Amino acid sequence: MAVSDALVRLDTKLAGLIPGLDRVDKYFEGAQPLKYMAPVMQAEIGDRVSQLVLNWLRFGAEAYENRLDIEGFRYRGESSSDEELWRIWQANGLDEQAQQAHLDALVLGRSYVIVGSGDEDDSDPVVTVESPFQVFAERDPRTRRVTAAVKRWQEGEGEDAVQRATLYLPDSTESFAFSKEWKSTGKADDHELGRVPVVPLVNRPRILRPDGLSEFQDVIPVADAANKMATDMMVSAEYHAMPRRWAVGLKADDFVDKDGNAISAWSRDTGTLWGSENDQAKFGQFQEADLSVFHNSIKLLAQLASQMLALPPHYLSFVGDNPASADAIRSSETQLVKRVERKHTYFGGSWEDVQRLVLRFKNGVWDEDAKTLETVWRDPSTPTVAQVADATVKKVQTGIVPVEQARIDLGYTQQQRDNMVEMDARAKSNPDIANLARSINGE
Repeated sequence: MAVSDALVRLDTKLAGLIPGLDRVDKYFEGAQPLKYMAPVMQAEIGDRVSQLVLNWLRFGAEAYENRLDIEGFRYRGESSSDEELWRIWQANGLDEQAQQAHLDALVLGRSYVIVGSGDEDDSDPVVTVESPFQVFAERDPRTRRVTAAVKRWQEGEGEDAVQRATLYLPDSTESFAFSKEWKSTGKADDHELGRVPVVPLVNRPRILRPDGLSEFQDVIPVADAANKMATDMMVSAEYHAMPRRWAVGLKADDFVDKDGNAISAWSRDTGTLWGSENDQAKFGQFQEADLSVFHNSIKLLAQLASQMLALPPHYLSFVGDNPASADAIRSSETQLVKRVERKHTYFGGSWEDVQRLVLRFKNGVWDEDAKTLETVWRDPSTPTVAQVADATVKKVQTGIVPVEQARIDLGYTQQQRDNMVEMDARAKSNPDIANLARSINGE
């Protein structure tokens, strides 16, 4: 099959996925359409009441993403992260980009990372994070490895807009522009990698659905119901929260101001005093609406959303006014922490593939030792500093772990640990400090 045929095929698949991605993205942005409301009611309300969106989906996605922090990459058997890989990571701004990649994968089901060579022969490899709105990767059904990928984007606006695309194949990369049809814009880069330099970061993959699923999939109907109830509450507040008045024996032309001009329906509804010279007229009012019905319904929906997202009850504030104890908070976060640890496994494997490609572009050969790379994640749980420190000190005192491992457990960076080693060496060479340390340790 010709290269252009592969591009057309992949571009068609990418275009077919955009509507589904756009639907989920609108939920994250809080721009989804209101569900469960009759068109007649929407026409009646008009612009008087706008949709009230309780954006639990954004909150849920960020609750997961906040616990997905990468601290480095290390080879099996090493106790510390590889400094060169971390330098390249930071040089590509992946401290920030990785957060965006995780968030897009949680929301949209997947994101992508593309690795390429630098502009100069001795420059670092270039690593970029990509959106599934612009990138699609095709997999081998047997190995599930990426066999081809495309990135499509638009340059310029209006009549000057140009559609561009890059096709990634195992042994070459080629750029195209669209003018009635896709045409190559230059000679292909025959890199002979033997692998497509595009790595998917997939959320909730399955055997027959390797491209993943949005974390929102199960919660969207609950979110729709909550937004409907919240909007209904605002409508009720507009129309029924204040006492509704009734009158018998009056005509429409009785509702005029002191100058004889007709008053608006809203003024009739909110007027504080009605009067008439007609002695047959009768007045009264209906009981106002009880909005607590909506409060209870929204609270129930919040509980359902919290359970589906494995969020602790205090995250959505429906457990009462008394703050939970530290032990209760840790217990309530168990399911959330476990889900995040599962994502460490999926996302970590993808980031390790990215680092293997980085080493290949940098060194020109595949590094066999890189097969043992592992991603170092920050602890996704939220223990207090005092608890972690106390447990770590006890492990060191009993000889379970060395001091260096204790410093890793306490969350110190590689640079901070290196500085501490230098401080330890200086302290040992100073007799006064050494004697003080021995007295503190009871030696």
